[in-house]
Amino acid sequence: MFEGDSKRPLLERLSPRTRMGLSQFPLTMILVCLALAAPAAWPGLLGEGLFQAALLIHALLFLLCWIVPWERLPPVATLSIPLGDMVAIVLSRNGALDYLPGLGILLIFPVIWLAASGRFPTSTVLASFLVPLGMGLVPLLRAPAEATATQLTSTVLLALMLLAVASAVRFVTATMALQQRKLERKDTDLRRLLESSERRESLLKTILDTIDVGVSAVDTTGSVTLRNHQQEIFDRTGVSGDHLAVDGPGAPLYGQDRKTRLPADKVPVVRATKGETFADYLVWIGDGAGARALSTAARAVNDEAGDFAGAVVASNDVTSLVEAITAKDEVIATVSHELRTPLTSVLGNLEFALSEKDPEVSAHYVEIAHRNAERLMELVADLLLSSSAAMTVHPRETDIAGLIDSVVGSVAPQAAAAGIEIKTDVPAPLWTHTDPLRMSQVLDNLLSNAIKYTSTGGMVAVRARTEGGQLRLDVRDTGVGMSPPDAARVFDRFFRTSSARTSAIPGTGLGLSIAKAIVEGHHGRISCVSAPGKGSTFSVSLPHIAS
Repeated sequence: MFEGDSKRPLLERLSPRTRMGLSQFPLTMILVCLALAAPAAWPGLLGEGLFQAALLIHALLFLLCWIVPWERLPPVATLSIPLGDMVAIVLSRNGALDYLPGLGILLIFPVIWLAASGRFPTSTVLASFLVPLGMGLVPLLRAPAEATATQLTSTVLLALMLLAVASAVRFVTATMALQQRKLERKDTDLRRLLESSERRESLLKTILDTIDVGVSAVDTTGSVTLRNHQQEIFDRTGVSGDHLAVDGPGAPLYGQDRKTRLPADKVPVVRATKGETFADYLVWIGDGAGARALSTAARAVNDEAGDFAGAVVASNDVTSLVEAITAKDEVIATVSHELRTPLTSVLGNLEFALSEKDPEVSAHYVEIAHRNAERLMELVADLLLSSSAAMTVHPRETDIAGLIDSVVGSVAPQAAAAGIEIKTDVPAPLWTHTDPLRMSQVLDNLLSNAIKYTSTGGMVAVRARTEGGQLRLDVRDTGVGMSPPDAARVFDRFFRTSSARTSAIPGTGLGLSIAKAIVEGHHGRISCVSAPGKGSTFSVSLPHIAS
């Protein structure tokens, strides 16, 4: 038997034959008991032909209940058993009239069966009255002189009693059928509402899992009752989740200054479970370079009575945004210091030009001011890159081959204008764990420098390979090169070689320091090998992951 069958009512779990046999069993047992008691209680009863025929019919009907495949027949076929019982009871009553005149009361069994079936209700009710009435009147009509008022009254009362029983059973059966239909309609409505609720729940879950904000529902004790996919990611990576409620090992919570530990009553989930509503509440989790900034918000949830039942807490990783704001402040501070000299030169030379009456001298001052203004523009651009390079990198699985193709494509017009050929030797794909935006800056800087310091007709070659668990990236040019001491200092901030200064090649000395900061942010290394007149080779080593 299947597991689901055990949950069904017992009657529904029985086979049709078993149900038919059990329905016939009470009447059969009464007749068996009468037959066994007849020799002692009513001698001569078993010798009556009609009574014998009735017993045979009852035995046949009981046997048919168990052997006929009722499940293959139409439901109306089951009524043949109670109808046969009526015939057999009429025969047995007429055969035992001198011994058991009240045997006709056994008609109550087939009457109840027929009325409970719910089929042919009018005919069933009429039969429950006419059959017992006819059963009692026929013998009286055969010998009207011997009929008594008591016999006539008993016949009519029996017929009326069975009519009442049939009517009551029919009414109860009809009422139960009506209630069953109502229950089925309600069940259908509930199933429809459940399906609609499940669709809405699925849609809500899809929406919550789509957004990149962690969402958690907590009860009044702070226990999480619901969380979306982003919140699960936060929990797995230790960014938030329970850490927002209590300080976890190695994941303390700090205020906006990243130094002051949050008091227990200022922790976001603790505030939320107190019924507080807040937004844009910034906290820091963790120490050092791995610290993350979270913008949190909370809204209270009330039950149907309007009482506080919990809260919904949202947390958004805004580390990049906070770092960008910090970088902007650093750029402003650096610009105020680094731009003073060229800006002073621009203003001074313009004042000289305005006060000078000789046009040639004035043009000279204007030309100096123009050069310093261009230097100022380059310095601003490099300072912006330098400030962004100071930000924490966010590595992910990246195809470095595709990244190289993209950067080479962007500097190709510059190389073509300078008459320089660019060659690449990079297997594709070539995966590594890197921040694609920052590594694009590194590659762009190395290629732009190589083009800038290479004469017309020269070549720039890019090669990438995996060596000893590291990804090795080389950018080699056939340019002017530099001395070993200069090559050792080329990554210092604002450093420029003497040959670059002498040849007046534009630059601020910030590009390679930016590249070095980015590479080291990836836990990698960058180096330079160069010789005067023989070009330079810049090599980058990064952690490698297999494709």
